[in-house]
Order: sequence, then structure tokens, then C-alpha cells
Amino acid sequence: MPKKRTAGSSSDGTEDSDFSTDLEHAAETAGRRSSTRLTRSSLRLSQSSQDVKQGADRDETPPRTPTGNAPSCESDIDASSPSVDHDERLAKELSLKEAAAHDLSHRPKRRRFHESYNFNMKCPTPGCNSLGHLTGRHERHFSVSGCPLYHNLSADECKGKTSVRDKQAEERSQQQDESRHSTRSQAPTERQQRYKEKVTELRRKRNSGLNKEQKEKHTEHHQSHETRREPLLENITSDYDLELFRKAQARASEDLEKLRLAGQESEGSNMIGTIVFGRFELDTWYHSPYPEEYARLGRLYMCEFCLKYMKSQTILRRHMAKCVWKHPPGDEIYRKGNISVFEVDGKKNKIYCQNLCLLAKLFLDHKTLYYDVEPFLFYVMTEADGTGCHLVGYFSKEKNSFLNYNVSCILTMPQYMRQGYGKMLIDFSYLLSKVEEKVGSPERPLSDLGLISYRSYWKDVLLKYLNRFQGKEISIKEISQETAVNPVDIVSTLQSLQMLKYWKGKHLVLKRQDLIDDWKDKETKRGNGKTIDPSALKWTPPKGT
Repeated sequence: MPKKRTAGSSSDGTEDSDFSTDLEHAAETAGRRSSTRLTRSSLRLSQSSQDVKQGADRDETPPRTPTGNAPSCESDIDASSPSVDHDERLAKELSLKEAAAHDLSHRPKRRRFHESYNFNMKCPTPGCNSLGHLTGRHERHFSVSGCPLYHNLSADECKGKTSVRDKQAEERSQQQDESRHSTRSQAPTERQQRYKEKVTELRRKRNSGLNKEQKEKHTEHHQSHETRREPLLENITSDYDLELFRKAQARASEDLEKLRLAGQESEGSNMIGTIVFGRFELDTWYHSPYPEEYARLGRLYMCEFCLKYMKSQTILRRHMAKCVWKHPPGDEIYRKGNISVFEVDGKKNKIYCQNLCLLAKLFLDHKTLYYDVEPFLFYVMTEADGTGCHLVGYFSKEKNSFLNYNVSCILTMPQYMRQGYGKMLIDFSYLLSKVEEKVGSPERPLSDLGLISYRSYWKDVLLKYLNRFQGKEISIKEISQETAVNPVDIVSTLQSLQMLKYWKGKHLVLKRQDLIDDWKDKETKRGNGKTIDPSALKWTPPKGT
């Protein structure tokens, strides 16, 4: 049995609440009667404790006092002493209780751990009791991502949705098992055709917009909860697309729950939640390997021109008063209106490029390049106003790529997303490939947003080419040479558009006029949007590329 220490006053004036009421009752009734006996028994026990300690097998080292020294012999009590009478045992129980209270009260690290643990085990959503989970598979949740209340649902609704999804998944697996050994065909099966028609019908039924009553409901919900709850999503899109989004939410929440249970992820721990970047305050999406003393702050302050990161608003204000940067380092190789692109060499401007990579990792899941930036060129797009050139996005490119990758990593800053800048960055990367007289392709794997952007770009490029094409035979090689798009990307895009068929031993490209007409209508509505003007490029390929 490990040693115990005699009673001592607690540092915060409280006692530990884990002892039974029986011990407390015994202590109260026998306290006065055995006070003198306690002193005599403690002395007798301390004299015999040396003999007992020599015969007992102990695995633990002697306990330490708060000062770090070993306790004196008067505080060593061994409960296994055979020569203690009834009153001495009672006194010993009292001293054990008080000694344990003294011992626990002088362990600040353990107490702080439990307090922080209880704090983290509570959902931060106001009014939530942490019961239920968005996936419907767990009894409790501890973060906003798994909170049913935040997503305007109840725990029972989440369980019901999960059971329905499980049944659908089981049916799909059975259908896949049935068709696994069937002959593979290019044309969709009858079941797939019926499912496609069903989805098309569901999407056609969705309302074109919110009526007055629905708008008032959405506005009232936003005013009541602001950012403490998810916005109402009903009637914004079709029920089919909304269910797809809900499934993706539940799947992401389940992945986060697995990481939390495995100890690899903890909500708000060692993760930057927001960054102050210029006049914007941005919520981050992923973890970035900033130095630990910065990552634990939860919020970083950054100079939007030199990308240095700081700990407080005061430091940022002092830095901005001295910072002379108003645009990225490197050469300005493109300017059209207020849009500019700068070519930054990772070897010449190492610190800037490293800070740019750390910033990008906050919004990219598959980003792995942080510090080894010398073999890369960075093409930084900016938007200029009276205060300077503000970072819009960038893409990096290997100086010598054996697989002819024209993009290694690409990012549009969140405040400029869905405004056409991502397409401009992609178009600019292919413009550089045309000048180099090469065929380019982005490096894999692409992020989710990057894959969507590239597929949309390849679709526009192909439909634009087919709209101008007047010949009878289309060559994928000619398309690749004119657009600088890799033939593999062209074929995959044609297949997704159902414009590539295999007939009598040959691959045929079908010119679907309906898709071309839809593209022309969208281009007309779009008007003169954000595009890259090849004549505004002032650039020659670097040597060795």
C-alpha cells in the first residue's frame, strides 16, 4: 500500500468530495473524543513505520510535498500495521481522510486537467445539453460539427435519418452485388436511367425562389440566432440536393468524431480558428503547421502584403506603420485593369513563399508543401486599389516538372471565391503552357473545390472549341494542341458530358448541340466577366523549364 500523508489545510479551503458519507460521519462523531489519542497513535505509528516499510513491497516512489521535498516520518502512516486498537484505527481513518484531502488539494496539474476536460466535453452551442449526434450513431457530442441543435434538428430526427440512409445503403450494396458479374456496357442500365429521370424530376420540382412567408421565417431565424445556428436550408434547393448535403455533413461529422476518439483531433486545441487578414476576418478550414506558440492562440493577425503573422492587433498595427510592401515580391508579368499577376521565385523570396504556403494550408486539405519552396515558382494574383495590391489567390508550379504539371497547388482566398477568380487562375496557368508550347495538367490529388473548378473549366474549353468547329472529324490531339489541355483530361471531360461513344471499334465524339446551346446562353448572361487577356501577358519562360 502506498504511503499517505497526515492532514493538512487545502490550498483553496475545500475538501475532495469523493469520500463516502460514512467516513465523514465517523470523523464528526469521533473528532473531539479522539483528538488526544490521534497525537499519541500518530507518534506510535511513526515509530513502527520503519519496520513496516522495510517488509512491504512498494512500486511507487515516496510522495512529494508541494515544495518538492519528501515528507517527514511523522506524516507516514501505514494502514496495515497489526498493533493498532479500535480507537487508533478510527483515528487513523480520520487522518487518512484528511491526508488524502491534503494530497489532492496540492495537485494543481491534475485539478486543472479535470476542469479543462469537463469544459471541452460540453457542446459550445448555446442551449445545448450535448445529447445526441448529427450522425445518429452516438449518444453525445462535444463540438458544433456534431450538434443536432446547431443544424436545426433534434436527436431523434438524426437517428431517423440515419436509419433511412442505412437502408438505402444496404439496397445499393445489394444492387451492386447483383450487377457485379454482369457484362460491362458503355450505355447506362435501365435502373440507372430510371434513377436519372427521378433525380431530374425532383430537381425540376424545386421552387424558383422563396415566397414572402418563407423569407420572413429565414430572416427571423437569422435575427434570433445569428451565427449560433446554421441558416435554414429548406426551399433553397431541391430536396434531393439538400439530402446530399445533409449526408455529406453527417459523414464529415463522423470522420471528426473518429479523429477525436483516436486523440488526433480536439476541438479548438492547437488549431487556428480565425485569421485577421486586411479588412477581413476569415474562419479557417484546416490545420496548418504554424509554430506552436502561434497555433495555440486560436486567432492570428497577418499582414496582407508581406504575409507575416503576429499574435495581437497591437503588433499588427505597429507592423503596418513600418511595412513598406504594397505588392508581392517578384516580377509583375500581367496587368489588365486592376488585376495583376506576380511571378515569385521560391528560392529568391523564401520567407514570403513559406508564409504563403502556411496561409494556403488553412484552406486546403491536401496541401503538403510548407517549407521546401526553392524548386517552385509562385504566380500570385492581386487586385489593386488605393492602398495596394491585395492577395486574391495564387498557384505554384514546379520549375522542372517531368510530368508537365502546370499547377502544383492552387488557391483562391475565401473572400474572393465564387467571383470568377479561380477560373482566371486556371486559365492563366494554361496560357503559360501555351507560351511554353507544352501541354499541361494539374498535379493530383486535387482538392474538392479544385476538382470542381477544373471540371467546369475543361467543360467550357471543350464546348467553346466545338462551337467554333466546322469540320467533320474531330481530333483529340488537335484539341489538346490548341487548348494546351492534356488529352487525358479532355477524354474524361467528354465522358462526363456523354459525348464520347465507342462504336464498331472506334471512339466517336458526338457534338451535342443541346449542351452547346446551354453554354452559349450562359455566356450571354455572363457578359464580359473576368477573363484573362493573352495580350496583357509580358513573360518569357524561365531558363531550364
